This record gives sequence, structure tokens and C-alpha cells, in this order.
Amino acid sequence: MSQNAAPLTFEVTRRQDLRPDAEREAVLASPGFGTTFTDHMALATWTPGEGWHDARIRAYGPLSLMPSAAVLHYAQEIFEGLKAYRHEDGSVWSFRPEVNAARFARSACRLALPELPEGDFTGSIKALVEVDRDWVPAAGGEASLYLRPFMFASESFLGVRPAAEVTYGVIASPAGAYFKGGLRPVSIWVSEEYVRAAPGGTGAAKCGGNYAASLAAQEEASAHGCDQVVFLDGLERRWVEELGGMNLFFVFRDGRVLTPELNGSILEGVTRLSIIELAKEFGYDVAEARVSIEQWREGAASGEIAEVFACGTAAVVTPVGRLVWDGGEVTVGGGEVGEATARIRQALLDIQHGRTPDTHGWMTRLV
Repeated sequence: MSQNAAPLTFEVTRRQDLRPDAEREAVLASPGFGTTFTDHMALATWTPGEGWHDARIRAYGPLSLMPSAAVLHYAQEIFEGLKAYRHEDGSVWSFRPEVNAARFARSACRLALPELPEGDFTGSIKALVEVDRDWVPAAGGEASLYLRPFMFASESFLGVRPAAEVTYGVIASPAGAYFKGGLRPVSIWVSEEYVRAAPGGTGAAKCGGNYAASLAAQEEASAHGCDQVVFLDGLERRWVEELGGMNLFFVFRDGRVLTPELNGSILEGVTRLSIIELAKEFGYDVAEARVSIEQWREGAASGEIAEVFACGTAAVVTPVGRLVWDGGEVTVGGGEVGEATARIRQALLDIQHGRTPDTHGWMTRLV
């Protein structure tokens, strides 16, 4: 679909009823995740004749949609997730937003939505963070401002075709440390009934339908006392793909590190991409390859697989301590946080929060 020749300029209309300072500071003291939102949001509209237009920063609040809006019926929708980090000098930065922008464009293509140029993607984030900079948590810990760009079919029309009106938006929410009581391994349930995606489907796109499809399996995991669910491939039900919202890594006793190879049904995570590069720099023999559920079970039992961890924007790196399936379970690495897991996680956090030099050029200044 057509793209704009000139970059969007986001016109700012500041709300008059800003959240009181004391209320905002109370939220920042214990932000949680995805429950409280900043004072403003970014919005833009796309139509075939005008392309992207009406870019604006306005008060956070309800959107007006007709009951016949296409997204409510056909789920033509995508989103992204990234964070803004305050550094010690007060500046605010984001981690590899250009990679999120590229994935957002790929997701748009798969869902027959208009592509948003990278400059407009980062421009919308910068414009929103500039206005709501006071909502970015202080430096020194793991807290950040979570950013959620999204796009959906807002046209009022019930025909099954790509929408002729699309809305883009960005909202922001302060996010605290994922592991409040310290880093702890999670338990994983193997879903043998449900699959997350199949070849030719939307698994490689970051769209809401993929997450909706994972919820029943997540409920099954919870019913078996597990924190998360892992999905197997949709054809053989043998090859490990990913969790409901995170990619996986396997650390072997001999120093090898494997992550399931991208096959069209696995989401290519920004954190995953960064860990591959960091692990190589740390001297690990890193490969993208197929990993079977049998290999995971047997390798964990024998000790050949010393560590397993998941990764994503929200938690950064999450150690896996136990794998559970119908009829059995196995503990990984004694159920403790592994050395490689802790080292990689700390290295990422230090780069993101500005505690170590960004030798990779991964950080983009927002404010």
C-alpha cells in the first residue's frame, strides 16, 4: 500500500486536566504493568487517497468506533511493544526501535494493512514521550515506560476486504521490574492440544489474533500449576516453537546455545535477535536450529541442557526451571537461575538503562 513522501508531523494538543503530580508519582513508585496510562496518546489516520494524515498527540481517552468497524469483525489489527528508559543524566532512550518499526511493517503487509514508514513510527514515539516525559520512571532500577504502537481497521464496513480506513496509535504505560521479588525460574506447560500458528498463517506477524489463540492453552497451563505454555509446531506437533509471548533459548553443557529457527510461524523477537549477537560475543557457539520436545526433555534430564530461558520485551530474560507435560515433568539446571541466563539478562539491562556503553548502536535517544 502507498506510503507518504513527507514524514508526518504530530500536532500536539495538551490536555488541561493532567494527572496531579502526587498521583503520577504514586504510580511511578509501584507501576505494575499495563494498568495505568500516561496523559496523552498519538494517533494518525490512513485512507487510500490521502495516505497517512491527521497525525496528532491528544489526551489519552476512548476512541470512537462504529459497531460495524472492520477490526471488530475480521481482526485486521497489529501491534508492537517497546520501552523508553531514563538514563542517569535525565535523557530518555529506546532500544532498537528501528527493528520494531521493520517488524511492524512486515506485520502490516501480512494483515493487508498500510505500512507505516520507519521515520513516522519513531517520530510518533518521540512525539508522545516528549509530551509525557514525566511519566518515564527514574533511572537506577529496572522500571521503564512501556510503549504500545498499534494499527487497526477502523472503516465502518462489513465486506471481507482490506479496510479503506485505518487508525494508527501509540499509548504508553509505566512498567515496573518484571520480577519484583528477584529473578526466579518459571514453570512451562507443554501444549499438546493447541498450536499457536501453522505454516502460511500469521505466526510471524505480531497481531492480536495470535495472542487470543494462545489464551485457552495458557488457562490449561495455569490449571496444571504452570506459569507459561510452550507451543509445538502445527504439523508434526514435535518441534518447539515459542511460548505464548516469548522466544526460547537452550544453553548446553558444552557451551552451545540453540534457539528455534524461524520458520514462518515463530515471531522474530527484537530481544531474541539481540541475544544471538550478545551470546556470540560472550563466546558461546550460537545456532538457530530445530529443537524437538524430546530433546528438551531428555537433555534436561541428563544435564546436557544446562539452562533454558525465554525472552521478550516485558521480562527481557526469564529463566525456565521446570517443564511439565501430561504424564511427566523435568527440572532444568536444578531449578536455579543459570550463569548464562543471568549474564545475558544483566548485559541487556545495562545497555538499555545506560549503565554500560552502547557499543552496538542499539539505543536511540527520544528526549
